Amino acid sequence: MLSVEEARHRILASAKLTGVEVVALEHAAGRVPAAWELTAARDVPPFANAAMDGFAVRAADLPGDLRLVGEVVAGAGALPVVGRGEAVRIMTGAPLPPGADTVVPVEEAAETGDGRVSLAAAEQGRHVRPAGHDTRAGDRLDLPRAPLGAGTVALLASLGVGELAVRGRPVVAILSTGDELIAPGVPLGPGQIHDANSAALAAAVGETGGEARVLSRAADDPTVIEALLADASRWADLVLASGGVSMGRTDHVRTAIERLGALAFWKIAVQPGKPLAFGTIGDTPVIGLPGNPVSALVTFELFARPLIRGMLGLAGDGRLHLPARLEETVAKDVARRAYVRVVLTRSAVGLAARSAGGQGSAQLRGLAAANGLLAIPEGEPVGLAGETYDATLLGEIA
Repeated sequence: MLSVEEARHRILASAKLTGVEVVALEHAAGRVPAAWELTAARDVPPFANAAMDGFAVRAADLPGDLRLVGEVVAGAGALPVVGRGEAVRIMTGAPLPPGADTVVPVEEAAETGDGRVSLAAAEQGRHVRPAGHDTRAGDRLDLPRAPLGAGTVALLASLGVGELAVRGRPVVAILSTGDELIAPGVPLGPGQIHDANSAALAAAVGETGGEARVLSRAADDPTVIEALLADASRWADLVLASGGVSMGRTDHVRTAIERLGALAFWKIAVQPGKPLAFGTIGDTPVIGLPGNPVSALVTFELFARPLIRGMLGLAGDGRLHLPARLEETVAKDVARRAYVRVVLTRSAVGLAARSAGGQGSAQLRGLAAANGLLAIPEGEPVGLAGETYDATLLGEIA
């Protein structure tokens, strides 16, 4: 059995960057820039402006009783000139009028009612945002190496960027296999279960930044499975199949990968999820995930998520990893690294972890309740209460 690190290394070696497309900036949130560096084409802000509502004046005239000669609001074009002994009423964000070098807040002014205003002393430049206060034209900007968030979108908008080149979303084909599977919402017949993997894996792909395309469910028929995998490999960037990767008489996915392309490996020292197959059909990577839904989602997290991110030019799994203290002893397979579904909470000494519920590979309630995965290393027969382990944060900590 391969270690988690060796399996991940082999899988990531198959990552090929997706192509580039141009999107309007208002549609760029969550997308990954095709380039991480850009050069500012203009100053931000492009002109000196007021940081407060107040009066634009010359600091040399303060303190003093000054004559009001106009008003400037945000977006104003024509600006009055501020001369000796004069003041202009100004609103936040409005351009600083010629001659003025300081803004006195309205709270620190007293209007006399005869077109004059009495102002106290203030240092030159107070409450003035100079041109280029945030960014200078010609500055090189390094964008965060992550999907675009609101802050980065705001920065790009302030620079006048209306369109942005981004990586195309990796197209991921999802195939669920098994005679027993039926669509959610359809009444169950004898021996049938609802297909949890198609919807769950599609959600996981979308959360990671890919575009999921769910294929028709396949019964345990080698001819049908082979045809679906062959077709998907021609148009998808990645194929995910669930079920059919173990050694049972009706497990056909692994052998289909071997017949259509090349199988790299199919056993990993991980719990849950030991029977995971990886190979290629043509140039398309194919991951055969276990059929049990918890195993499918945990192994997606460990292997498919980093691969999809690699196709987008992103490193790692994008998750926060933190040490957490296990509050209860948890049984595991000594030969495999266990990823225990846990609820992480804050404690006086850091993060505390407790089991989120049943740890069986088909027990989804524990996975749904979990906000983290706690990695208990191979070679250890149990996760010991009181010991600290690496936790992968999957959700919010209460």
